[in-house]
Amino acid sequence: MPSEKLDEVIEVLRSLEGVIEAFALKAETRRQLKDIESGVKAMLDIEVKNTGLDECLRREHVVGIIKDRRFRPPSAPTVLLMGDNGAILGEEVLPGQRSTFEGKQDLIFLSDDFVIYTDRKPTKHEYFLMPAISFPEVEEIPGIMNVVSCSPTALGDVLVRTSHDLEDDPKLASVLIGFDAKRNERVSR
Repeated sequence: MPSEKLDEVIEVLRSLEGVIEAFALKAETRRQLKDIESGVKAMLDIEVKNTGLDECLRREHVVGIIKDRRFRPPSAPTVLLMGDNGAILGEEVLPGQRSTFEGKQDLIFLSDDFVIYTDRKPTKHEYFLMPAISFPEVEEIPGIMNVVSCSPTALGDVLVRTSHDLEDDPKLASVLIGFDAKRNERVSR
C-alpha cells in the first residue's frame, strides 16, 4: 500500500504545470541533505535555518520535483529574515503580491522579491528561516497525511539534482514534498 501511494503522488506531481520531473528522494540523498543544510550560511555569514527541510525529512516519504517558471507560486513565503527575539525582520514577496508592500514607509525592497522591515530589530542577531509550507495538490490525495513542502538551499538543490542524474540548470528549481501514508487500521475482535 505505501508504495502505491508514493507512485500516486509522483503521478499527480508530474501532471502539474511547470513540473519537469518528479521522483522519490533516495535514502542517501536524504542523509546528505541533512548534513549539507545544517551548515549553510548566507551573505554576511548569516545563519540559515531550513526547518522546512527538517520537517520534510521526518516524513515517511520525500518526493522531489524539478520545476520551471510555469509552476504555481508557493502558498506562503519560503524565506523569512528572523530576529532572535522572534520578530520577522524581512520576507519573500510572492508573485502578484508586490503591490501590497509598495508605498509603505516601514519597509524597503532588498530585491524585487524580498522586503526588509525598517521598524523591526533583533535583540542580538538575525537568521534566515526557510519554513515548511503546505502543498495542496498532495494534501488532497486520499490516504495521505502530514504533508509539508520546502525549498532546499542552493547547495541542497545541486545535491538533489546531481544525485538523481538531473541537469543543473539555473532556470529550474527543486522543491521537496514530505508526507506519510495512512495505514489501514485493523479492527480487533
